[in-house]
Amino acid sequence: MASHLLVIILQVPTGEVLKFGDDTFINYEQAGVKEAKNAAFVLVAGGLGERLGYNGIKVALPAETTTGTCFLQNYIECILALQESSCRLAEGKCQEIPFAIMTSDDTHSRTQELLESNSYFGMKPTQVKLLKQEKVACLDDNDARLAMDPKNKYRIQTKPHGHGDVHALLYSSGLLKEWHDAGLKWVLFFQDTNGLLFKAIPASLGVSATKQYHVNSLAVPRKAKEAIGGITRLTHADGRSMVINVEYNQLDPLLRATGFPDGDVNCETGYSPFPGNINQLILELGPYMEELKKTGGAIKEFVNPKYKDASKTSFKSSTRLECMMQDYPKTLPPSAKVGFTVMDTWLAYAPVKNNPEDAAKVPKGNPYHSATSGEMAIYCANSLILRKAGAQVDDPVQEVFNGQEVEVWPRLTWKPKWGLTFSEIKNKVSGSCSVSQKSTMVIKGRNVVLEDLSLNGALIIDSVDDAEVRVGGKVQNKGWTLEPVDHKDTSVPEEIRIRGFKINKLEQLERSYSEPGKFSLKP
Repeated sequence: MASHLLVIILQVPTGEVLKFGDDTFINYEQAGVKEAKNAAFVLVAGGLGERLGYNGIKVALPAETTTGTCFLQNYIECILALQESSCRLAEGKCQEIPFAIMTSDDTHSRTQELLESNSYFGMKPTQVKLLKQEKVACLDDNDARLAMDPKNKYRIQTKPHGHGDVHALLYSSGLLKEWHDAGLKWVLFFQDTNGLLFKAIPASLGVSATKQYHVNSLAVPRKAKEAIGGITRLTHADGRSMVINVEYNQLDPLLRATGFPDGDVNCETGYSPFPGNINQLILELGPYMEELKKTGGAIKEFVNPKYKDASKTSFKSSTRLECMMQDYPKTLPPSAKVGFTVMDTWLAYAPVKNNPEDAAKVPKGNPYHSATSGEMAIYCANSLILRKAGAQVDDPVQEVFNGQEVEVWPRLTWKPKWGLTFSEIKNKVSGSCSVSQKSTMVIKGRNVVLEDLSLNGALIIDSVDDAEVRVGGKVQNKGWTLEPVDHKDTSVPEEIRIRGFKINKLEQLERSYSEPGKFSLKP
């Protein structure tokens, strides 16, 4: 990278570093909720779960197994909760938030089926648009000979072109123009298996709106040499500069080549000064469309072959040209306002992409990025959020599932409509609330208030929107326990065994409120 870009200076770009729950964070969240009615969301979901040891499409995988809510349902319910909150702030001046999903040949029909068989998880079918990316020809060797399909020697083998195609698809489909004509201002791009993402979206959108960033990359603190790209400002020999993601394996040599003899190292904070890119982008629609009029959405391609050995003469398997969604800023003029928003990792980033065998080989202290760690991260984030809201939540215990040592927090989950922002959640927790480590809590209603609740067991509350339920007193029962399962045990469904545990529902207090009114639950 250093050679053809002629980089002479590599700097940390400007951006916002947010601390969860402080006044700045709360103000940005409010600004983001207000702005959400002017946003469209784009999910890149062209991948199957094969690398996870799961044969379905990744968005159909449960984000957590306490409720079994899949990633796609969670994303849609978050967008609907944002839509509703934004609408309330706008005092009725409302529009539906559009949601586009980029699929591939591998995922298109199954994504359609998942939506249709679940009534679009509460979204209007007209809000959702599926855009299918095409595949590209594969290459067999360093001379770029075309690879033939192993199953049919008269057909050229093809593979997906990478998520960078999303820009060209949005442009050529006319969706961007449609959104622009409807008065929308922002496009938010996100990837398929990060169960925490929407906890970070409102504040990040607030940063974009306040700072008027054309491009805002969501980021997390990054440890030096961690396998996650770093967001950097590159300045070329001719004075041009850009803010761009540099892949982790290129960052160290690039730093060494540009006056940092130690390369990629942590600074006094204990983290790299270059924040870690998590491939979630917020683009301002006007400048984005202007740029795409010039490029048509084409993103610079690269080739990344996996070689059999160090001689680099033959490939493990065929390769192809690829492009990446986050490379969009490479074509932007220097006047473009490109920034980033850093959030704590526990709040914003827990992707599910590694199978149990690969995750178990991850060096101690590094993130597993597996179905096990992804689910535990949701419970951890919810526990820390409730703590910040004033509840006493017990510390986690360490357990090992599928060879991965993880922190097991109380299994706390809630629907996005109960609380998508910190201030909403804070308003629904009052008095002296406590939750033991062995506890499970599921909140499915909008207007559920926790008031002097002492929970030591399992509690499930479901209520219609117009039912206000105050939950307090002492709830004690045997609860739900986690029982280890072996990921090789084929008698257990795939989506469970890739986690290494199943939930054993021994005893719970469950209440459902199907009528409007005011109710109190104090056992």
